[in-house]
Amino acid sequence: MKDFKYLAAFSIPVVAFVGIYFKENLSFLTPVFAFVFLPFLEIILPVDAYNLNSEEVQTKLKKRIFDWLLYLNLPIVYGLLGFALFEITTTSVSTYEFIGMILSTGIVLGVNGINVAHELGHRQASKERLLGKALLLPSLYMHFYIEHNFGHHLHAATPEDPATARYNQSVYSFWFTSITRQYVNAWKIQKKLLLNNNLSLFSIRNDMFWYIILQLAYLLVVLLLFGNSGLFFAFCCGIVGFLLLETVNYIEHYGLLRLKTDSGRYERVKEMHSWNSNHVIGRIVLYELTRHSDHHYKSSKKYQILECHDESPQMPFGYPTSMVISLIPPLWFKIMNKRVPPEMISL
Repeated sequence: MKDFKYLAAFSIPVVAFVGIYFKENLSFLTPVFAFVFLPFLEIILPVDAYNLNSEEVQTKLKKRIFDWLLYLNLPIVYGLLGFALFEITTTSVSTYEFIGMILSTGIVLGVNGINVAHELGHRQASKERLLGKALLLPSLYMHFYIEHNFGHHLHAATPEDPATARYNQSVYSFWFTSITRQYVNAWKIQKKLLLNNNLSLFSIRNDMFWYIILQLAYLLVVLLLFGNSGLFFAFCCGIVGFLLLETVNYIEHYGLLRLKTDSGRYERVKEMHSWNSNHVIGRIVLYELTRHSDHHYKSSKKYQILECHDESPQMPFGYPTSMVISLIPPLWFKIMNKRVPPEMISL
């Protein structure tokens, strides 16, 4: 039964469906569930630092259930998005209900969309990577696949990485710098990949052009089917989705910096260059994203076998709780600054 614990990740779209269906004050049920109820559970439940032994690892790698739990997010995300669009265009919705439904749907796009896309984007099978890109589409963040896989994992915990928050940088400043720099970097990486294959920037194999086309086509379909209100709703949901991602990016590497070797190059990425959390609720709901140190140490590892490393800096709270705290910069700095190893502080 332990293999099915990740079904808890579907609790967020279920709660979102309830909120969207019943509306009124329940339209805000999802943000309350994700950022009040789940953090409360994280605080009262014990952490779990257990690592699987080699036999358990092999057993879990053979079970397809862990893959299907990811794949199921595709129909769930698009189904919920379609249901929300239908509701806001066919029923009378007040302004505050509209806002609550945007937040609820956007949270699903971030947690069950982008987060799962991140996991699938690291897979070797092209079909899985395609599913990952499809999950990035409604958040209008398809360039994340290129920048994350070919940029972030190379430059994490260095000033060259847009997704590494500087010491004493607020999450609001980080949103702006990370979003803009990641998009620019994605174009630079795409150009380099094309040049390596003797192709021009205007090649049909330029994925960045295809991402623009697909995202515009998605918005056009929404406009044609659901009108201006549907387009505005879908656009705002996408913003909520990628701001959720960037908030996670913020807490994952905050203040950490790789040191340079005698040759002037940065040391290789180690377990100490990402914040780790063993709080069980965040681990399950986010498909072990909170064991981020091990993910960067070996990005090809599937989520169900990620480990905890003693040398990794440990977050005092789980990721959902930490995301809430990060929105209050003075509180975040007071809690986290003293936990950043002095020799690793990024300025």
